[in-house]
Amino acid sequence: MSFTTVKIFENQLADWWGAPYAVATDCCTHAIELCLRMTQANNITIPAHTYISVPMTAHKLGLAWYFTHTEWEKFYTLGGTNIIDSAVHWEPGGYLSGSLQCLSFQYKKPLNLGRGGAILCSTLDEYNTLKAMSYDGRLGDAPWAEQNISTYGYHYYMTPETAQLGIDRLPNSLARHTHNWNWSDYPDLMEFGVFNV
Repeated sequence: MSFTTVKIFENQLADWWGAPYAVATDCCTHAIELCLRMTQANNITIPAHTYISVPMTAHKLGLAWYFTHTEWEKFYTLGGTNIIDSAVHWEPGGYLSGSLQCLSFQYKKPLNLGRGGAILCSTLDEYNTLKAMSYDGRLGDAPWAEQNISTYGYHYYMTPETAQLGIDRLPNSLARHTHNWNWSDYPDLMEFGVFNV
């Protein structure tokens, strides 16, 4: 099994969502981080009702960020960006054109791979940049020592084994889509001590 398997999964995922491109990652949190790094986002807003890793990632990157009380349904946009946290949203043809739409394949999600994520994007340039960033600056299956690495990478790639599981499970993923998530499924993170320092 090789990283060709990952590319096959990315193509199938992009087709399923109606997106031009998909970049497979090791988790949704890292997908969001890569998008924030690529766009050099700053001064962003984050819903107070979301998964805790999102504001922690903004903190890790040293961004200026603020909580908002946003009553979102299915997905939300990080304010001030075109980055969409679509971790709990699962809809064939549901890609929002022009966005960087981040997906999760955690065990509770409709496409349950145990771990994994992806970024849906609009352009080949976005795909190539995010792919290299996810894979230690590398592109493709060629040995890294034979490539002229020109991009900093973050070791957030999806393994071929996880991608194969995605290929196997994608056709039946809608059968697990039993709940339309929204802001009320999450606690108010503003009440957590870590964000009140």
